[in-house]
Order: sequence, then C-alpha cells, then structure tokens
Amino acid sequence: MEIKLIITDFDGTLVNTFQANYHAYCQAFGEVGLALSEEDYRKCYGLRFDGFMDAMGIDDATVRQRIRAIKGECYPDFFGLLHVNRPLLDMIRMFRQGGGMTAVASTARAKNLNNALTHIGATDDFDLILAGEDVKQGKPSPEIYNTVMSRMGVTPGETLIFEDSNVGLQAAEAAGAHYIRVRL
Repeated sequence: MEIKLIITDFDGTLVNTFQANYHAYCQAFGEVGLALSEEDYRKCYGLRFDGFMDAMGIDDATVRQRIRAIKGECYPDFFGLLHVNRPLLDMIRMFRQGGGMTAVASTARAKNLNNALTHIGATDDFDLILAGEDVKQGKPSPEIYNTVMSRMGVTPGETLIFEDSNVGLQAAEAAGAHYIRVRL
C-alpha cells in the first residue's frame, strides 16, 4: 500500500475549533433571541449547518439565515480560542514536502474555513480545500471524500483520511479509504 493523498477534516481534527465555534454561535443565537448551551452544541458538533439547525429545532428560514450570517461575521473574533493539532499539521507538511498530496475536506463554510486556515498559516499546505458548499450531501455521505479523491486522481486505497466525528468516520469508511480517528 502506498499512500499518495492525505485528507484531513478541519474542525476537531486539524484544529480544535469547538470553543471558537461555540462562542460564535452563542453570540449569533443571542442576537436572534435564542440561547445555546454547551451541552446542546456538543451533541451537534460535526453536523452541517442545516443539520445543526434541524437538531436545535430552528425551522424559520429567516432566523436560520440570520444565525448563519452573524456567526460568519463574528467567528474570526474568537480565533484566539483555536488550538492547532501541531503533530498532525507537521506530519501533513512533511508528507507534502516529500511529494505527497494533501487536502482538507470539511463541512464548514468556505469563508469560515479559509479564514481559519489563513489565521493558522496553513493555506499553502494543501493542494485542495473543499468546504461544505462544494458538495450536495454532508457527512456521513462519502461525497466530499470521493470528490477529493476524484479531483486528485487517486484511489481509496491510496488515501489516508484523518477524522474526529462519528459522521466523518462514517463518511471515510463509506468512501473506502484508510482512516485514523483523531481525538483532540
């Protein structure tokens, strides 16, 4: 087996973003007159935005849109709470320097993902960055991983995925790639 491509999830895998995301969502919820407990957010962590809103029982499209907009605007204010998984990032950098291909495949919005990658100084460490809006189905669908492998011209057997969430691990397994669970 020769690994040609490493794909990493972002939130909770490459970077512990839990607190930054939680505080940004708390601010957004508060501005629309709702509250969000850390326990409720933890139960939904890893879901795409629509799945998160469904799980929270927020059906009103206008409220959803306001939460998304407010969260996107205030998220960078909480980047001081980001904790980079340095061993994983260093390994990815060494793999790429050795000629391997690297990618991020995240359910996060492209704007939030790119802002966070820029903040941690890692945008140039990846050959491809795919965000939630780049695919139709979120994890646990393997679509995002299959898309990365297709664009990079590799097979599942040549791919190693790093993931943290149960839905992400289900997606990696369904894609047929090798995977490692990360716990931050």
